[in-house]
Amino acid sequence: MYRLSIDKGRLLDEGRSQIPLIHTPVFADFMLLGLSGRQDVQQGLFVLFLLVYGITVIANLGMILLINVDPRLHMPMYYFLSNLSFCDVCYSSTVSPKMLADFLSEQKKIAYHLCAIQMFAFGAFADVESVMLSVMAYDRYVAICNPHLYTTAMSRRVCTQLVAIGYIQSLLCSAIFTYCTRYYSKTFVQ
Repeated sequence: MYRLSIDKGRLLDEGRSQIPLIHTPVFADFMLLGLSGRQDVQQGLFVLFLLVYGITVIANLGMILLINVDPRLHMPMYYFLSNLSFCDVCYSSTVSPKMLADFLSEQKKIAYHLCAIQMFAFGAFADVESVMLSVMAYDRYVAICNPHLYTTAMSRRVCTQLVAIGYIQSLLCSAIFTYCTRYYSKTFVQ
């Protein structure tokens, strides 16, 4: 196992050998190439993606509102469904606004640190969505296999704990992956 450290422009490998450090560029921005270079195609794509994004946000927020307003829908399955809808709104909102802005701008760039934040949020909400689907499957399993114990097994407290564990686990995993990506991109980019 080797431990690498940087010392005055030279890469030291536990004192065994000295390799000259190759100049590593510092990334400030990423250039985004996009789907097309033609302005008329980009405007058409802007309208299409804006429509899809708008429908996604409105439908999911409508579902959350409907579940919260109607007392007949205050059951674990709908609680998980509203959390899944919230997650879907956040998941869609991590990439879509920047993509829509880039369709209309001349310079399609994203700062390195903003890219890392976007990657963190995208990974976190993608993971939360997967965990929510698993929790919903568990909820249906308990409802089908143990219908007499369902209200005890899936109490409001248990449902809240399952959702909280899903978010905490997803945020931690995404933080670890984002940190590792940033660390290794700075270490190994030549």
